[in-house]
Amino acid sequence: MYHPLGQEEYALVRDSGNRRWPPRLPEQPIFYPVTNQRYAEEIASRWNVKDSGLGYVAQFEVRAAFVERDAIQNVGGAHHTEWWIPAEELDALNDTIAGLNDIIGQFDARPTEHET
Repeated sequence: MYHPLGQEEYALVRDSGNRRWPPRLPEQPIFYPVTNQRYAEEIASRWNVKDSGLGYVAQFEVRAAFVERDAIQNVGGAHHTEWWIPAEELDALNDTIAGLNDIIGQFDARPTEHET
């Protein structure tokens, strides 16, 4: 599983020792880990950077029994696939994480050659 995140969520994950995802905000009724790195990088580089100046991609594993019960949702192109985990089930998901939430990518809003 992969999850794109911004600066604030990254800080909360880091504070947990990279072991848990923080509770969802009231306006976030679902936690949406994505199925592939490409999609996670698109979200982190386009949306998280725009919203918070930095975007990260985390990779993590959970026990198969937890995610096998949920259908993978396609939300656009062929690689735009994700799970929809209700916010109230996030603690249960956190309890099934095997290992750490590894940060495997970071994106920022550095100016391009044409902007300097």
